[in-house]
Amino acid sequence: MIPVTRLNHLPLVLNADLIEWIEVTPDTVISLTTGQKLVVLESAEEVVRRVLEFRRAVYSGIPQCPRLPAEQREPQPAGASTTPTGLHGRDRDDS
Repeated sequence: MIPVTRLNHLPLVLNADLIEWIEVTPDTVISLTTGQKLVVLESAEEVVRRVLEFRRAVYSGIPQCPRLPAEQREPQPAGASTTPTGLHGRDRDDS
């Protein structure tokens, strides 16, 4: 969520995930994935800066998955793939 200001100076908190694109016409117009358009006082550069700041704050709180030392890992059966199954693993159709 990022704070922006409408042209009538009313503050608004916007879900940054809904931003589809930002236009400068010369006002800053934010087009949302919902089809709604918002005209705001902030420049396009400022909106982008706030989105990046928000994303950094969100992702900085995600702990990295540590790799276990070799002595703590479960032994793999002979010939077992270390690639996870799913779209990139054994279920993939390579034909």
